Parts: sequence; C-alpha cells; structure tokens
Amino acid sequence: MGRRKILIVEGKADRLRLQQILAEPVKIICTFGTISEYHLDELLAPYELDDLYVFVDADHTGERIRHLFKQNYPEATHLYTDEFHKEVETTPFQLLGEQLEKHFKIQQQFLDIKDE
Repeated sequence: MGRRKILIVEGKADRLRLQQILAEPVKIICTFGTISEYHLDELLAPYELDDLYVFVDADHTGERIRHLFKQNYPEATHLYTDEFHKEVETTPFQLLGEQLEKHFKIQQQFLDIKDE
C-alpha cells in the first residue's frame, strides 16, 4: 500500500471546507487549535509513515502549530492561506484550490470559479 496523504487543519470548519473541494481520498485531521508537542505526537502516531500536509490559519495560533510541526515533523509540507483571508475556513474556494492543487487532486469546478 502506498503512502497516504494526511492533511492537518485546526478545526472542523476547515475540514468541512476542504472536503468539499478535494477530488481524492485524503485523511483530514483537526488539531482543534492549541496543541502541545505530546498531543501532537499522540495524534499523529498512526500516520508517521504517511505524507503530512499542514494547512493552518495565518494567525498566532496557526503559527504556533506550524512551528511545532517544523520542529517535530520537518518532513511535513506546509500550505498557506493568504494574509488577507487569514483563516482556511474563510478563504475562497478558488484560492484554496490553487494552493492545494500542487499536492492534491481538486474538483475542477473549484478551480474554474471566480468568486463565491
């Protein structure tokens, strides 16, 4: 079996938003905001051989989570929302699709739309 793609986000709203646009099976794990190094290791233990992608908000909490990942999972790929929208859950579908399509299959309709 090949490596699975594991996408780490902060909350359920982020997960629901991304599930709408992904065109391939991807396990999406929520950190639910603030997380310690211990809880992060516990959360990701079943996925240590998989490809990890971190997509968190562009705010203090998101940067704290991102820093933890860079220290403990340097092989993880980091995806970024823009500074204007700051949150994954409020970023327009087209921008999410453009960011994600480098690593995931995206439903075409979300790459073609101009606004929501």
